[in-house]
Amino acid sequence: GIATVKEFAAGVHAGKIAGHDGPFENLLLIGIGGSALGPQFVSHALSQPGHDKMKIRFFDNADPHGYDDDLAELDDSLGKTLCIVLSKSGGPKETRNGRLEARAAYERAGMDFANHACAVTGVGSKLDQIAEEDGWLRRFPMYDWIGGRTSETSVVGLLPAALQGFDIDQLIAGAKTCDEVTRQY
Repeated sequence: GIATVKEFAAGVHAGKIAGHDGPFENLLLIGIGGSALGPQFVSHALSQPGHDKMKIRFFDNADPHGYDDDLAELDDSLGKTLCIVLSKSGGPKETRNGRLEARAAYERAGMDFANHACAVTGVGSKLDQIAEEDGWLRRFPMYDWIGGRTSETSVVGLLPAALQGFDIDQLIAGAKTCDEVTRQY
Protein backbone atom coordinates (compact mmCIF):
# COMPACT_ATOMS: atom_id res chain seq x y z
CA GLY A 1 0.00 0.00 0.00
CA ILE A 2 0.83 3.66 0.25
CA ALA A 3 2.63 3.23 3.59
CA THR A 4 4.95 0.63 2.04
CA VAL A 5 5.70 2.95 -0.89
CA LYS A 6 6.46 5.84 1.48
CA GLU A 7 8.65 3.65 3.70
CA PHE A 8 10.66 2.34 0.75
CA ALA A 9 11.10 5.83 -0.76
CA ALA A 10 12.19 7.22 2.63
CA GLY A 11 14.75 4.40 2.95
CA VAL A 12 16.10 5.17 -0.51
CA HIS A 13 16.24 8.92 0.14
CA ALA A 14 18.01 8.38 3.48
CA GLY A 15 20.57 6.08 1.84
CA LYS A 16 19.49 3.08 3.95
CA ILE A 17 18.58 1.31 0.70
CA ALA A 18 21.51 1.94 -1.60
CA GLY A 19 23.28 0.61 -4.65
CA HIS A 20 26.74 -0.79 -5.30
CA ASP A 21 28.29 2.70 -5.36
CA GLY A 22 26.23 4.39 -2.66
CA PRO A 23 22.85 6.11 -2.30
CA PHE A 24 20.55 5.88 -5.29
CA GLU A 25 20.48 9.05 -7.40
CA ASN A 26 18.84 7.72 -10.57
CA LEU A 27 15.73 5.74 -11.34
CA LEU A 28 15.31 3.53 -14.39
CA LEU A 29 11.69 2.54 -14.95
CA ILE A 30 11.28 -0.50 -17.19
CA GLY A 31 7.72 -0.99 -18.44
CA ILE A 32 5.44 -0.65 -21.43
CA GLY A 33 2.07 1.01 -22.07
CA GLY A 34 0.24 2.15 -18.95
CA SER A 35 3.08 0.97 -16.74
CA ALA A 36 5.25 3.71 -18.26
CA LEU A 37 2.85 6.31 -19.64
CA GLY A 38 1.39 7.42 -16.31
CA PRO A 39 4.75 7.73 -14.55
CA GLN A 40 6.13 9.59 -17.60
CA PHE A 41 3.21 12.03 -17.58
CA VAL A 42 3.55 12.74 -13.85
CA SER A 43 7.31 13.09 -14.14
CA HIS A 44 7.02 15.56 -17.01
CA ALA A 45 4.28 17.51 -15.23
CA LEU A 46 5.86 17.73 -11.77
CA SER A 47 9.60 17.43 -12.31
CA GLN A 48 11.75 20.36 -11.28
CA PRO A 49 15.29 19.64 -12.49
CA GLY A 50 17.74 20.20 -9.69
CA HIS A 51 15.02 19.73 -7.05
CA ASP A 52 13.88 16.15 -7.69
CA LYS A 53 15.33 13.58 -5.31
CA MET A 54 16.06 11.18 -8.20
CA LYS A 55 16.45 11.61 -11.94
CA ILE A 56 14.23 9.22 -13.91
CA ARG A 57 14.71 7.49 -17.26
CA PHE A 58 12.45 5.03 -19.04
CA PHE A 59 12.89 1.80 -20.97
CA ASP A 60 9.37 1.94 -22.43
CA ASN A 61 9.70 0.20 -25.79
CA ALA A 62 11.87 -2.32 -27.59
CA ASP A 63 14.31 0.16 -29.14
CA PRO A 64 17.85 -1.13 -28.55
CA HIS A 65 19.29 2.29 -29.50
CA GLY A 66 17.13 3.91 -26.83
CA TYR A 67 18.43 1.39 -24.27
CA ASP A 68 21.99 2.14 -25.36
CA ASP A 69 21.47 5.91 -25.11
CA ASP A 70 20.02 5.69 -21.60
CA LEU A 71 22.66 3.23 -20.44
CA ALA A 72 25.42 5.45 -21.87
CA GLU A 73 24.06 8.37 -19.82
CA LEU A 74 23.96 6.15 -16.73
CA ASP A 75 27.34 4.54 -17.35
CA ASP A 76 29.25 6.35 -14.60
CA SER A 77 26.33 6.14 -12.16
CA LEU A 78 24.88 2.69 -12.81
CA GLY A 79 25.86 1.68 -9.26
CA LYS A 80 23.67 4.53 -8.00
CA THR A 81 20.69 3.64 -10.21
CA LEU A 82 17.56 1.92 -8.91
CA CYS A 83 15.55 -0.05 -11.47
CA ILE A 84 11.81 -0.54 -11.20
CA VAL A 85 10.44 -3.26 -13.47
CA LEU A 86 6.67 -2.91 -13.94
CA SER A 87 4.41 -5.52 -15.47
CA LYS A 88 1.17 -6.93 -14.11
CA SER A 89 1.66 -10.32 -15.77
CA GLY A 90 5.40 -10.23 -16.18
CA GLY A 91 4.87 -11.39 -19.75
CA PRO A 92 5.31 -8.50 -22.23
CA LYS A 93 8.41 -9.03 -24.33
CA GLU A 94 9.29 -5.33 -24.36
CA THR A 95 9.51 -5.24 -20.55
CA ARG A 96 11.39 -8.55 -20.51
CA ASN A 97 13.88 -7.25 -23.08
CA GLY A 98 14.40 -4.01 -21.15
CA ARG A 99 14.97 -5.98 -17.94
CA LEU A 100 17.48 -8.24 -19.66
CA GLU A 101 19.33 -5.26 -21.20
CA ALA A 102 19.55 -3.54 -17.82
CA ARG A 103 20.68 -6.74 -16.12
CA ALA A 104 23.39 -7.26 -18.76
CA ALA A 105 24.65 -3.71 -18.21
CA TYR A 106 25.00 -4.33 -14.47
CA GLU A 107 26.77 -7.63 -15.12
CA ARG A 108 29.21 -5.96 -17.54
CA ALA A 109 29.96 -3.43 -14.82
CA GLY A 110 30.59 -6.20 -12.27
CA MET A 111 27.46 -5.45 -10.25
CA ASP A 112 24.49 -7.55 -9.20
CA PHE A 113 21.28 -6.36 -10.87
CA ALA A 114 19.21 -7.83 -8.01
CA ASN A 115 20.76 -5.32 -5.59
CA HIS A 116 19.47 -2.48 -7.77
CA ALA A 117 16.02 -3.80 -8.74
CA CYS A 118 12.48 -3.91 -7.49
CA ALA A 119 9.36 -5.27 -9.15
CA VAL A 120 5.82 -3.97 -9.40
CA THR A 121 3.81 -6.95 -10.59
CA GLY A 122 1.02 -9.39 -9.91
CA VAL A 123 1.60 -11.81 -7.04
CA GLY A 124 2.88 -15.08 -8.51
CA SER A 125 3.49 -13.61 -11.99
CA LYS A 126 6.54 -14.56 -14.05
CA LEU A 127 8.21 -11.31 -12.99
CA ASP A 128 7.31 -11.86 -9.32
CA GLN A 129 8.89 -15.32 -9.46
CA ILE A 130 12.07 -13.98 -11.06
CA ALA A 131 12.34 -11.15 -8.51
CA GLU A 132 11.84 -13.58 -5.63
CA GLU A 133 14.27 -16.22 -6.97
CA ASP A 134 16.97 -13.63 -7.72
CA GLY A 135 16.52 -11.77 -4.41
CA TRP A 136 15.57 -8.33 -5.71
CA LEU A 137 15.40 -5.45 -3.22
CA ARG A 138 11.61 -5.40 -3.03
CA ARG A 139 8.48 -6.73 -4.69
CA PHE A 140 5.37 -4.54 -4.72
CA PRO A 141 2.04 -6.24 -5.54
CA MET A 142 -0.01 -4.96 -8.45
CA TYR A 143 -3.60 -6.11 -8.16
CA ASP A 144 -5.18 -7.81 -11.17
CA TRP A 145 -8.14 -5.42 -11.23
CA ILE A 146 -5.85 -2.43 -11.89
CA GLY A 147 -5.59 -1.64 -15.59
CA GLY A 148 -2.48 -0.11 -17.09
CA ARG A 149 -4.18 3.11 -18.18
CA THR A 150 -5.76 3.64 -14.75
CA SER A 151 -2.77 2.64 -12.65
CA GLU A 152 -1.21 6.02 -11.87
CA THR A 153 -2.77 6.26 -8.40
CA SER A 154 -1.70 2.70 -7.56
CA VAL A 155 1.82 1.54 -6.69
CA VAL A 156 2.58 1.71 -10.45
CA GLY A 157 2.55 5.49 -10.40
CA LEU A 158 2.99 6.26 -6.71
CA LEU A 159 6.30 4.42 -6.31
CA PRO A 160 8.21 6.32 -9.01
CA ALA A 161 6.54 9.59 -7.96
CA ALA A 162 7.54 9.10 -4.31
CA LEU A 163 11.08 8.17 -5.32
CA GLN A 164 11.35 11.35 -7.38
CA GLY A 165 10.32 13.24 -4.24
CA PHE A 166 6.79 14.20 -5.26
CA ASP A 167 4.14 14.48 -2.54
CA ILE A 168 2.04 11.41 -3.28
CA ASP A 169 -0.61 12.39 -0.70
CA GLN A 170 -1.23 15.56 -2.73
CA LEU A 171 -1.24 13.51 -5.96
CA ILE A 172 -3.94 11.24 -4.55
CA ALA A 173 -5.92 14.20 -3.17
CA GLY A 174 -5.84 15.86 -6.59
CA ALA A 175 -7.00 12.65 -8.28
CA LYS A 176 -9.82 12.34 -5.75
CA THR A 177 -10.95 15.90 -6.47
CA CYS A 178 -10.86 15.26 -10.22
CA ASP A 179 -12.88 12.10 -9.72
CA GLU A 180 -15.51 13.94 -7.67
CA VAL A 181 -15.84 16.72 -10.25
CA THR A 182 -16.05 14.43 -13.27
CA ARG A 183 -18.73 12.24 -11.66
CA GLN A 184 -21.10 15.22 -11.56
CA TYR A 185 -21.62 15.23 -15.32
